[in-house]
Amino acid sequence: MKDLTDIPALMADIGARAKAASAELAFAPAPVKQKALEAAADAVWAARADIIAANAKDLDYGREKGLSDAMMDRLMLNEDRIQGIVDGLRAVASQDDPVGQVTEEWDQPSGLNIRRVRTPLGVIGVIYESRPNVTADAGALCLKSGNAVILRGGSESFHSSGAIHACLVAGLREAGLPEDAIQLIPTRDRAAVRELLAMTNTVDVIVPRGGKGLVGLVQKEARVPVFAHLEGIVHIYVDKAADPVKALSVVMNAKTRRTGICGAAECLLIHRDVVDTIGQGLVKALLDAGVEVRAGETLKAIEGTTEATAEDWGREYLDTIIAAKVVDDIDEAIAHIRQYGSNHTDCILTEDDAAADRFFQRLDSAILMRNASTQFADGGEFGMGAEIGIATGKMHARGPVGAAQLTSFKYLVVGDGTTRG
Repeated sequence: MKDLTDIPALMADIGARAKAASAELAFAPAPVKQKALEAAADAVWAARADIIAANAKDLDYGREKGLSDAMMDRLMLNEDRIQGIVDGLRAVASQDDPVGQVTEEWDQPSGLNIRRVRTPLGVIGVIYESRPNVTADAGALCLKSGNAVILRGGSESFHSSGAIHACLVAGLREAGLPEDAIQLIPTRDRAAVRELLAMTNTVDVIVPRGGKGLVGLVQKEARVPVFAHLEGIVHIYVDKAADPVKALSVVMNAKTRRTGICGAAECLLIHRDVVDTIGQGLVKALLDAGVEVRAGETLKAIEGTTEATAEDWGREYLDTIIAAKVVDDIDEAIAHIRQYGSNHTDCILTEDDAAADRFFQRLDSAILMRNASTQFADGGEFGMGAEIGIATGKMHARGPVGAAQLTSFKYLVVGDGTTRG
């Protein structure tokens, strides 16, 4: 039995075992990794009643902590969502294995043949908050890409994550892979996070997946490289050339489908030329759907809105709240997004190709969309099977981080007694 009170010793042991497992995983055959993931999917479905029972404990804990309805929705698992976890595991299992893929190959005049091939990063630490499905997504993607992973779920999802993790370990066991390849930190103690962030000898990269507070802590204290997954301050700009039917459909889906995910729309920008037509319709539809609309100067005249304050711009609500304001033109919308956005996902609604091109060229968010719900900002919807997060930085991985993005590369250089003159 591990001593859960000696956190430094606990984490050092987890790190050492992860590093040893990563050395084996790096050359594990693709069919073996696929078998492990398929077996894990079978185990999750077989254990669905146990997972839902564990999740009930987490929901009780969340209610005691006073989590918002949107956060409780992020936490909740039912049979449909467990089916989604199973489907995600199977989708990752069926993908092409990225490890060893040749991304470029060429011959030099010297006679050397040079190949650049994908190789695992090593050991990945994933720190996430309330969504227990991240346990399966992160474990699957790290395994597929030949990486060992140390998972640190949120305190709210402690029991759910433990139940899902047990299924992943069962899959590893059935495939004959080291069980230490996917480890879950077995304590809610926050000291474990601080230890993980400093484990430069055993951890190669940290992926934080959560709110501003978590990501800020990680960026401030990490000595290990970080794939930043910042908050989703998602904007939708309704251009003067927007189609009213598409605009209504997209905005309502982007805001109300699930308000607690990072791709949910948080700010609506409306071109002044359509404020009395499309704009009025959108605001009233949001209000009718129970969304609190925090409105800027022009829109606050609409009955039922709440006047926006300076704090409402650049805010991630993760709730049935949206900020809304009128802009004079596309350039004002772009300037607003540059000032208040988080480089996560931003969308333009327009039938004007030139306006869409301008929006795409002048903004540098990880994901830019046109005439599509921002709720598609998801690795599964991008065909990656699942994602470990959406990276908003500019180094290495950007946007949805799937298995391929969890690899680095190495050069394989072959000669034939070749010497340099």
